[in-house]
Amino acid sequence: MKKQGSIPHTEGDAEGLIITQNYFCFKGRTYIQMKVLAMGAPTYSIFSEIYLQYMEHTKIYEIFHKIRVEGYFRYVDDILIVYNENHTAINEVHNMFNSISPDLNFTLEQEQDGLNFLDLTIKKTTNKMVFDINRKTTTSDSIISNDSEQNWLQSGTL
Repeated sequence: MKKQGSIPHTEGDAEGLIITQNYFCFKGRTYIQMKVLAMGAPTYSIFSEIYLQYMEHTKIYEIFHKIRVEGYFRYVDDILIVYNENHTAINEVHNMFNSISPDLNFTLEQEQDGLNFLDLTIKKTTNKMVFDINRKTTTSDSIISNDSEQNWLQSGTL
């Protein structure tokens, strides 16, 4: 039996410690996140990437053996699936993805007059896809000057 508060001695214990330390404070109360990783935690992106790669190499790979998909592209948690609507029922693919795990929820956004993926707008024509740069409405195109600085007293750091 491990003494509470002891430092873990094995790699497995360290993993458990990292994954279970999901707590945050809000309005003076401390909450513990019981399920999934806490967003913004330093380990969040690493564990998420490992988990998604595992799912791709097991469950998603199995889905693509059952159905016909022209292309699968993922960046972090954004996924683009290119398919021929004459051969692939995308709603069926969407249902298959959502049945992978109860902890994952995939949303479906179909191309209407173009589809935004990352910083691109993708439009389908008769026999090709056309790509354009997607600028969000919140884009300011302002860049912080390399010689700007903030007084350490204002930022609260040394």
